[in-house]
Amino acid sequence: MSTLPDAFTTNSSPEGIEGLPATSGSDSWQRDLSQAIRSSLELLARLNLTPNTESIGRTLSEIESDFPVLVPESYLQRIRPNDPLDPLLLQVLASSQELVQVSGFQADAVQDLAARRAPGVLQKYQGRALLMAAGACAIHCRYCFRREYPYGAEPKRVDDWKPALDLLREDSSIHEVILSGGDPLMLNDDRLAWLCEQLDQIPHLDRLRIHSRMPIVLPSRITPALISLLRGLRMQPMMIVHANHASEIVDDCLAALRLLVRSGIPTMNQAVLLRGINDTTAALSSLSTVLVNNGVIPYYLHQLDRVSGTSHFEVSEETGRRLIRELGAQLPGYAVPRYVREIPGAPGKTLLDSESRREAEIP
Repeated sequence: MSTLPDAFTTNSSPEGIEGLPATSGSDSWQRDLSQAIRSSLELLARLNLTPNTESIGRTLSEIESDFPVLVPESYLQRIRPNDPLDPLLLQVLASSQELVQVSGFQADAVQDLAARRAPGVLQKYQGRALLMAAGACAIHCRYCFRREYPYGAEPKRVDDWKPALDLLREDSSIHEVILSGGDPLMLNDDRLAWLCEQLDQIPHLDRLRIHSRMPIVLPSRITPALISLLRGLRMQPMMIVHANHASEIVDDCLAALRLLVRSGIPTMNQAVLLRGINDTTAALSSLSTVLVNNGVIPYYLHQLDRVSGTSHFEVSEETGRRLIRELGAQLPGYAVPRYVREIPGAPGKTLLDSESRREAEIP
């Protein structure tokens, strides 16, 4: 496993675009992030758990030298103490299983680099382009499909974004831009506003989609100022959040989601099917129920991307199809996410049909 570039491993503070102000509005989320947990041993100690042996501690240190642990306090408070199998803990605790090499698992499982059209721009699907707006996250999910992405090669300064913005201006077939990364909400409001304003001035861009886990893991990032920024755009903003388990959606996280939904910003959730975390009908039903009860649409349930170090999270597609079939028997149609996987080179996400097992591509 290769060492990650500094742009990813040092995501203990907000990222941004050099040449713009470094602060804006409320900085409470930045303060919260600065106090996040940064090692498995610290995380275990806070939860009254200890490694079984000293050798396990050394193994964790080896893993974290490549992919550090990062867990905000808000997320920690939702993890049950004294429970080594807590589904939230399993998402963020480094494991020796990450060192196991399994055939078919690789660094760039979804071939992001092959889809790179310009610095900071990926395009896989017609009419949409993805901007690598930030190379940092507020939490390190151990199943991350971009855990080895070379973020250091992406734009940092204002001038670095010129080729990407020029490409978007010149390609009138693109109508939607997706801000991703990393996590685009790691940009502070000034930096995010600058990027959004540049995009808003491109007439053929109709929609701005923000893919972020921060409403779930660092809810203090969702502020009235951020809502105002997004609602002030000509483009239609949409927020795609990422929760995998109902236990994540409580307290301040629930308040953040309600703020988004009640502001009129369409909000949808993407989850990843993960072994031992949400691979039961009960877990997925609870997740969908708490989402729809609070106005968030369950959008996708992703089959795990086969990234190096994540094989222990994989659930078979046969099991996934069964779970979706059982969800459909329990919940209204709008509460059942589409079960999909990403196949490099396909023109859209591939829908895994639970009834006939036929596969169809979602444009």
